[in-house]
Amino acid sequence: MSIYVGNLSYDVTEADMTSVFAEYGSVKRVQLPTDRETGRMRGFGFIEMGTDDEEQAAIDALDGAEWMGRDIKVNKAKPRESNKGSFGGGNRGSFSSSKY
Repeated sequence: MSIYVGNLSYDVTEADMTSVFAEYGSVKRVQLPTDRETGRMRGFGFIEMGTDDEEQAAIDALDGAEWMGRDIKVNKAKPRESNKGSFGGGNRGSFSSSKY
């Protein structure tokens, strides 16, 4: 499982994240998604730590804490929902077959 970290400064780096979370255990992975078009950090990230206990210690200590001028949100990451088969929208914007 991994930890979601939200409301991050756009200036945060993987090294910054590793440094802060290493106080609570071993950091296995840091992921900071960027915007595809601008390359700019999106303001959230994910941390994977060595054990569930280390993750919980980091969540308990850091959720709501101020870091780099922002109150960060730290909690267990939710599994990504599958988009399989959900293209949404129904007939929005399409032509009705009864007209043709």
